[in-house]
Amino acid sequence: MLSPAVLALGATALCASGCVWYLPAAADLRAGADRPVSRRLAAAACLTGWATVALSAPLLLAAASWTTLGAVTGAGSATALLLAGLPVPAATCRSVPRHAPGAPSPPQAGSLNCRTPAP
Repeated sequence: MLSPAVLALGATALCASGCVWYLPAAADLRAGADRPVSRRLAAAACLTGWATVALSAPLLLAAASWTTLGAVTGAGSATALLLAGLPVPAATCRSVPRHAPGAPSPPQAGSLNCRTPAP
């Protein structure tokens, strides 16, 4: 069985590499009303999940019991899943047109930016 110090080091390394998810999520939450409710809920779920992983490292180093560690990670995971699964009011959903008027036209088939359909 791995020692708690090795598990804490792994959790820390995982959190350091997860910045590609939690930094944009933090920016979405800081933007506030500029972002749709669905995006803010997803960002809150993301941050809750990563905070749960980050909180497990000090608990492992402090030699907390497995029961305590399981309770904290279980509560954090349940909260993240609850936030991710909350329904979004239909009034806050926006339909985004595929091509807005005044915007540059989308790339044509055969250009470098567009995939051609498979034969």
